[in-house]
Amino acid sequence: MSFEKFKFNEKILAGVAAAGYRKPTPIQAESIPPIMEGRDVMGLAQTGTGKTAAFVLPILHRLMQKKRGPIRALIVAPTRELSEQTHASIMELGRKTGICSTAIYGGVSIYNQVNRLRSRVDIVSACPGRLLDHIGRGTLDLSHVEVLVLDEADHMFDMGFLPDVRKIVGHLPAKRQTLLFSATMPGEIRSLADDLLCDPVHIQIGNSAPVMTVAHTFYPVQTEQKTALLKDILEKIDTRSVLVFTRTKSRAKSLAEQLNRAGHNKVTSLHGNLTQQKRKQSLDGFRDGRLAIMVATDIAARGIDVTGISHVINYDMPSTADAYTHRIGRTGRAAMTGDAFTFITGQDGDLLRSLKKLLGEKLQYQNVDGLTVSPSVCEATSARAHQLTRPGNHSGRKPFSARTPQARRPAQRSFKDAGRMNWASRARQAAV
Repeated sequence: MSFEKFKFNEKILAGVAAAGYRKPTPIQAESIPPIMEGRDVMGLAQTGTGKTAAFVLPILHRLMQKKRGPIRALIVAPTRELSEQTHASIMELGRKTGICSTAIYGGVSIYNQVNRLRSRVDIVSACPGRLLDHIGRGTLDLSHVEVLVLDEADHMFDMGFLPDVRKIVGHLPAKRQTLLFSATMPGEIRSLADDLLCDPVHIQIGNSAPVMTVAHTFYPVQTEQKTALLKDILEKIDTRSVLVFTRTKSRAKSLAEQLNRAGHNKVTSLHGNLTQQKRKQSLDGFRDGRLAIMVATDIAARGIDVTGISHVINYDMPSTADAYTHRIGRTGRAAMTGDAFTFITGQDGDLLRSLKKLLGEKLQYQNVDGLTVSPSVCEATSARAHQLTRPGNHSGRKPFSARTPQARRPAQRSFKDAGRMNWASRARQAAV
């Protein structure tokens, strides 16, 4: 199948050819026809499968069919990087069409965005928080939107954005086309789809299993040996494009600094404590090869379009099996092979058991003399922790974490503290 079979406008086909697209991916082949027909679509597919072009191309075609006016298409995404990348895809694929797009997200001047919105804009790619800010200021007119796209919907749920999404939808015309794309389909997303989509076409490409072109290697290690193990691995592998995941922003920053001091002079970090300009600089440098190693939080696990990543290293275990799938989906893309290295400790037992079921025989353990331990050590430590914390345990002993000063603090909080916590929850857009 070729893109010509979709009968796109010739100017769109010119953009497709210029972008180097040869034939549609499975999600594009199945999604584009019903979207072109005006149907609502609920698409389930992993990141890196071509979902962006699957909705961008039909939107471009639709907008070229009649006279242009105010904003006619709205694309909502969970992160700044994904919003910017979607905008870039629109500009690339629609370079010959004259259609105008802009990206709206936090961390940058709102006034520049206001000025941009005052000019003719056909498509807005936005994050929920800053979008609601514009709505509240009256600087964004959504009354003519014909197509709404919710991209990476499950990630928006993870980040607590679903209430914001519902508020945004309340400002849109009831008569519209709605497209929802997600890598997984938890109950909350299915409920959202039931509320917002009208008789949708359901499309599922593949399943939630990790990419089959990736080798999965687990390193059982004591927590204090993680950094030494990482340095050892980086000395042995080709480090032209390596993505290292940590659980926290502070660890991403400090680990990148440690690697720089160790002689890896092409290291950068990507996390929510960086300004938008520095986040863009890091990502651009990693994408074009000037930077070889990126240490990142899960902000890089979704929708970050960087080709040629050879290794993904989970310095810290992700929180869920789905998160693992998203992380390692950064490598082994476009039928290329890749390696996923994961450090496991005695604290990772529950997730380790889930990943064993998920990966089966693809999971391999690796030993490094002097740095790793036997898998049984981690599993035994995890089993003891599980025994101490399971319901019905009356041994009287508490795990160490339960005996820390933090755990002994009173449960009551002041109204001031509660307000601060609510603000923090609402500001998750800047937290990853």
